[in-house]
Amino acid sequence: MNLRPFKRVLVANRGEIAVRIIRACAEEGLETVAVYSDVDRDARHVRMATYAVHIGAAPAAESYLVSERILQVARDTGADAVHPGYGFLSENAGFAQAVIDAGMVWIGAPPESIIGMGSKTGSRQRMTAAGVPVVPGTVEALHDEAEVLRVATEIGFPVMLKASAGGGGKGMRKVDNADGLVSAFRSARGEAKASFGDDAVYMEKFVVNPRHVEIQVLADGHGNIVHLFERDCSIQRRNQKVIEECPCPVLPEETRQAMASVAVKATGAVNYVGAGTVEFLLGGDGSFYFLEMNTRLQVEHPITEAITGVDLARAQLRVAAGEPLWFKQSDLKINGHAIECRVYAEDPEANFAPAPGLIQDYREPGGPFVRVDSGVSAGSEVPIYYDPMIAKLVVWGRTRQECIERTDRALREYRITGIKTSLGFFRKVLRDERFLAGEYTTGFITPEFLEDLEEVRSDEVACIAAAIAQLDHDLKPARAASSGSGGSNWKRAATWRSTHRMR
Repeated sequence: MNLRPFKRVLVANRGEIAVRIIRACAEEGLETVAVYSDVDRDARHVRMATYAVHIGAAPAAESYLVSERILQVARDTGADAVHPGYGFLSENAGFAQAVIDAGMVWIGAPPESIIGMGSKTGSRQRMTAAGVPVVPGTVEALHDEAEVLRVATEIGFPVMLKASAGGGGKGMRKVDNADGLVSAFRSARGEAKASFGDDAVYMEKFVVNPRHVEIQVLADGHGNIVHLFERDCSIQRRNQKVIEECPCPVLPEETRQAMASVAVKATGAVNYVGAGTVEFLLGGDGSFYFLEMNTRLQVEHPITEAITGVDLARAQLRVAAGEPLWFKQSDLKINGHAIECRVYAEDPEANFAPAPGLIQDYREPGGPFVRVDSGVSAGSEVPIYYDPMIAKLVVWGRTRQECIERTDRALREYRITGIKTSLGFFRKVLRDERFLAGEYTTGFITPEFLEDLEEVRSDEVACIAAAIAQLDHDLKPARAASSGSGGSNWKRAATWRSTHRMR
């Protein structure tokens, strides 16, 4: 079908999310415009789009964050809609408004909703007024060190300092006592200023051993709001998610319904339209608190798609085109279990330090109910300028146990050489007794947990060696039979491939 009122979508992003959006647009009969920096000239999203336009140098501040340049490309190419993906300009209300003012459709949350939830302190004020439970703490930014000490003493340690304009773990500091509070406050403000251009920091009571659970919501422009159940995102490093699963393995149905009801209420409180996520901290006693609302499509949206059958990227396109939701809350059911592993170009043994470089060999796993969202291939250069996530492995199973087993199998199939990745780390998590039992919190990853990742790699090397030995054994009869027949089977196979290569 060809959606109205737009037919050509500029995707203001890169990597796997740009590929994801381009695919969704193709299924809806829409043309796409890709934008790219110097280092992304040969990237997958560039090759897949209908049109592609260079927008600047490698640093994001000189390309993907230059809103005026992206808008000009949209005008020059005749794009009549813009999809921001996640990150970069996706939650920039000024850019969203500029797109709308230019007469184009913004495929994202309304600017006023972004503003309402974009400030963490502002969103806490709104949610408190709407009766949504929030973590005890300040509702306004902290201004000086004396105030920080006073508030922390009132709340009680441990506390968490957070950037008001932030996300993705930037500008966050956990503080256990008064001794490190002032230095943590200065550090959080500095990082917040560098990352978001805003040094406002607020404080929350640190909930000990919580789980990070979020509710996916979807709203149209006709007053309809639904939730698509929860995702457990508690496996994190440096306050950033690395493994997500849904549904949450320990969430009672009563708590699920209560949390979902609050999420829908929060969504309505800011007149939201589109796909969004309401995030909560879940305490061990079943209590939960509002954290923030992400006014965009989340990285981990594919696992929700896997258990509900709802294509969230296509839903964004249809809602932006003015269509009402085509299903009701009662139509949605949890079907099976799904796990997502965020594949990063980084070294888990070096505290997940980024590991950019050239990917030499890249082979994605396959088989039933295995999905890989990727923006790379063999020969791709992973640059130093952007987030090191290169792909997402998404696996579905009828049960959680089946899903874990299938994910482990897929991880063993996944092959990436030339750079360090988090693949071995994921296999270690999936073998851990706490994960298998579903009994984990945001403090799951510790330095001790990362110490023996070498065991996982040694196991993989042993498997590869065994496979090579078996292959050599199986080929011995074939080599003997072909020794006098004018050429080996390998050469004949190579000749066939060169003759029958797809054009």
